[in-house]
Parts: sequence; structure tokens; C-alpha cells
Amino acid sequence: MTSVAGHITNNDFPKEFGWNNCSPVALFDAPTKIKVENPLIADNITQEAQNCDALMIWTDCDREGEYIGWEVVEQAKKRNPRITLESTYRARFSHLERSHILQAARNPIRLDLKAIDAVKTRMEVDLRTGACLTRFLTNLFKGVLGGEKSSMISYGGCQFPTLGFVVDRYKRIKLFVKEPFWLISLTFKKKQKQCPVTWERGHLFDRLITTCIYQNCLRMEDSEMATILSVATKPTSNWAPLPLTTVEMQKDCGRFFKLTAKDTLAAAETLYTRGFISYPRTETDTFPKAMDLKGLVGKQMESAKWGSYAKSLVDDGRFRQPRQGKHSDEAHPPIHPIIFVGDSANLTGVQKTVYEYVVRRFLACCSPDAKGFRTTIRLQWGTEFFRTSGLVVKENGYLEVFIYSKWKSSKNNLPEVEPGERVKVQKAVISSGMTEPPKKLTETELIALMDANGIGTDATIAEHIEKIKARNYVTTLKVSEGRSKRQVIVPTELGYGLVEGFNRVGFNNISLTKPFLRRSLEEELKRICEGQATRQNVLVKSITMYKEAFALMSQQKRLLLDSYRETIAANS
Repeated sequence: MTSVAGHITNNDFPKEFGWNNCSPVALFDAPTKIKVENPLIADNITQEAQNCDALMIWTDCDREGEYIGWEVVEQAKKRNPRITLESTYRARFSHLERSHILQAARNPIRLDLKAIDAVKTRMEVDLRTGACLTRFLTNLFKGVLGGEKSSMISYGGCQFPTLGFVVDRYKRIKLFVKEPFWLISLTFKKKQKQCPVTWERGHLFDRLITTCIYQNCLRMEDSEMATILSVATKPTSNWAPLPLTTVEMQKDCGRFFKLTAKDTLAAAETLYTRGFISYPRTETDTFPKAMDLKGLVGKQMESAKWGSYAKSLVDDGRFRQPRQGKHSDEAHPPIHPIIFVGDSANLTGVQKTVYEYVVRRFLACCSPDAKGFRTTIRLQWGTEFFRTSGLVVKENGYLEVFIYSKWKSSKNNLPEVEPGERVKVQKAVISSGMTEPPKKLTETELIALMDANGIGTDATIAEHIEKIKARNYVTTLKVSEGRSKRQVIVPTELGYGLVEGFNRVGFNNISLTKPFLRRSLEEELKRICEGQATRQNVLVKSITMYKEAFALMSQQKRLLLDSYRETIAANS
């Protein structure tokens, strides 16, 4: 047995298509070649495979792992003609627990050639578009940028839409104009208990109309009283969470612990390689029905923190089969703990935090929902309608172990009233306020936007965010919100100027800073994996769209420079 460290090879252009040897547009049709990225590992595989009759691949069970497995085969057969795809076996596994590994070893499958084709397609599209647009932008901005920033303006098919999300939020805040609004605030009283209610109209942006409505209510007979229209008490539930995916883990760890997506994934990878949790790169939110979840819960009984709760799930009959989500990558189950890890494991602070979160989230999804009752009171004052509601929590359910979420009974219980009852109006006034701009973008929100728009995968979202930081397109800031602080992502002048310039070019449906083009490619890659599209057809279709975008950008390149200069001037 031997190992690899990511991809062994990479696609590249021949020397005659080097940086200054051709125009950027020529790279759309230039020949490509496979280049060994790590000669030491490649030579090791070739050497070790010389005396073998068969090969077994144990790379990660996703598209990239499938392609790396194919790279291993290509290196192994260089000096051994016995090594072919037919003599190569593939282990299908998702975590490193002993029985699972033995099961994978006894039931090998074959490499997925369709998944390999999908990765080849993605790599070629990224190579051609990235190299072409990076050379174009770098040459265009040469002499305009000062200092170290002038070395390279890099383009990436996922990075630019990610940057586009950041700039879009920043612009919405920058261009936001506050508007005044008015509303009627009402409080009624019953047996010394005061109860504020909310106007069903919300608020109005016309002071005169609000005043007229208010005065009309005051003029009505018996305006000091309001009428209870309905009192409805219904059972309500706070559902236990779905099984854990990579994106949800990154979002939660950012929200609860202020961890970056990169740090979260790095900690989870370490926990996985040490056999503590399952494979942490998955979009699956449904557990296989045959999986022994109770057995996994039972392993957590040793914990001083959550062991008693795990015991209650197994011994007291509180265990519930987790809800089924709608996503599956057909390779890995949701993220879950494999064994209990105590203090002797010598984990770092971040690793401990992520491990505890994974365990608590797993126990939570195997738990009953939190349950309670919500009472809603609706009343009428004059011509206007108001409502309020209150919550009484009866069973905490999963919230007993998932300590990061809160769901509590209302602080002030509602007064006891009946439909048709008349209650005294304690206060009725016109209140005013101002609309507020959106809040600055957090990494958690950015991850959610990328996931919803198909930018990157569960495994690469963190990488794309780190790249736009490293390329000086965005920066992180700490902002105060009362007593707490949070990190937000804002564009730099360079990032803002680039996106504004691209927006002015007017790409329509093939905009390079919008998610549509990348999302289309990801959908086509899925079709390749499903056998509904061919690598060649997808490649031609994608490259053609990028060629159209490049042609338009070349014609209006002055807009890109002017946009950046205007951004600098506006901030000077």
C-alpha cells in the first residue's frame, strides 16, 4: 500500500502557447498536455506497481477521488502492462471505522469512467478560461495598478461569481437610501397585564395616510376599547435538524463559533483521517436505512458532557430515525461521529469544537422534535386589525443536546381573553422609524449564497472564498453589534472595480460575475456523470459561451479600466 497527496498530474499548454507567445484568445483552442505535478509520487507509484497483478484504489469516493484513481492507474501501467482498468478495483467507503473498511475491501467496484470524464471536462474548461482571461486582465491592467498588486489579475470561474456576491451586497448597502415610515402602536390591558400588539398593515411610508387612519379610529364610538376577534392555541414544533452536510457544517461553525469555512474543513479533515468522524465532504442529508445509527449513538454514552443524553435516547426509547433530506451525492452518508473521543486524543481547540458540534448535531437529528403551544390573539380597534402571539414550550426535545439553538417560552404570558370580549386600550400612538440597509455580508451568508446558486461544491466552497481573499479582491473586517463582534467580508477597490467593469460590459446571461454560467457547467457535469451528456459536447458548449463573453469584453475593455479608476477616485 502507498499513498498520493491530491492530484498527481495537471493539464497545461505546450511551451509555444506560453504567456508571451500567443494572444489570450488562442488558448480557447490550443492543444493541451498532461503534466506530472508531483514527480516523486508519480515515480513511486510506477515503481511500486511493477510487480503487481492488480490495483486497488482507496481515494475519496467523490468525483475528484475517482479522477485521482484514474491518474494512479495511468502512472502504474507505465512499466506494467498487466495494470489496466479491468485489473483495477475501487473501494467504496465513507469513513475509517474498521468494520466499514473491511466491508469496502470485500466488495470492490470499478472506477466510474463517467465521473472521470466530468472532472476532465471541468479541468479543461477551467484551464482554458482561467488562463485566457487571466492573461487578458493582467495585460490590460498592467501599469494601472501600483505596487505588488500589479503582478497578476487572476480569473476563476467560481471565484468571480463569489466576488460578485460580495460586491452586490456591498453596493446594496452603499446605495441604500433610508426612508421614514409610520405605524400605529397599540397596547391593551386585562387585569393589570399589559399586552402590546402588532398592526397587521406593518407600516406605511405616508405619514398623512397613517395619521388619517389613526384619527378615524379615535373618532369612532368607544375608541378606548378594542374587540378580541379570535384566540387560537395550536400545537407547534421546532423540528430536529436534518443529517449534517458539509455546507451546513461550515455555516453553523461560522455562526456559532466564528470559524472560517477553511478552518472548519481543515479540522474536520483531521478528525476524519484519525477515524473520529465520517468523510466530511458530502452533500447527502439522508442516512441509509440499513445504517446502525443506534449503535453509533451508544458509542457516545462514555462522554461526561452528552453521555447521559445519548443513554436516554437508546435506553428510554427516545431515539428517532432522522428526517430524510432531499440531497444525496450517492457516495457518502451525512457527517457523523464514528467513535467517542476523550481528552486523551490530544485535539486542538478548534478540532475539539468541531468534533463536539458534529456529535451534538448527530444526536440532535436522532432526537424528538421540541414541542409546545403557540397562542395567537387577533383584535380590532376601530377600522384596524392587530395581532400578537406567545409561545409555551412543553418539551425541549433535541434542544437538550443541541445547545447552540434556543427556543424558549415567551417572557410575558398572554392575558386570558375570549373571542368577542372587549378590552381596554392602554396606549394607542403613532410611531415612526427608518428603513435600514442590509447588513454586511458574513462568510456564513456567502456560503449559503454559493450553495444556493451552484457555485463550487461542498468540498470547494471554502477554497474559493480563500482564493478571493488571497487575490486581494475582498478583505475581512470586524464590526461591532452591541456587545458582540462579527467578521464580515467586503470588496477591496480592486474587487469592486473589476465587478463593476464586468457589469458595465453587459454580458446578459453569460455574465462572468453572475452564477448562471458556472451553474450551467455544474449541471452539465452532472449530466455527464448520469450518462445524459458527453464530455465533448459539454466542452464545446461551455467554451463557446466563454468565447462570446471574451469577444464582448475585448471590444469594451476600456470600460474595465474606467470602472477601476472611478472606484479609486470615489474613495480618495
